[in-house]
Amino acid sequence: MTGISTHVLDTSLGRPAEGVPVELALNTEGGWRVLGTSATDSDGRAKDLPAVEAGSVVRLQFDTAAYYAARSTTSTGSNEAPFFPEVSIVFTVAPAQHHYHVPLLLNPFGYSVYRGS
Repeated sequence: MTGISTHVLDTSLGRPAEGVPVELALNTEGGWRVLGTSATDSDGRAKDLPAVEAGSVVRLQFDTAAYYAARSTTSTGSNEAPFFPEVSIVFTVAPAQHHYHVPLLLNPFGYSVYRGS
């Protein structure tokens, strides 16, 4: 089994994004099956997602609309809906890996993701 964790940083504020809902799902023949959910802590980390089998294709889905709504206004200075209401990251879990850390760098009009350590 391979552990999965993530870290969300709000680059527009220069700090961790606390309270971002995160869902981990497995790609199956019948579609996506949710394995677990979490939310980022005060350090922007979600460390309690379930482990997955090697060789799986998984998706991390971030509910960025909920994050911006909780801040009561988007970083654009208005109450309009965020440009990216969700971010979905799909990746394959390699057999030789014991853990994947997948950070998300987030701002109101863009995002970046990478495989961390």
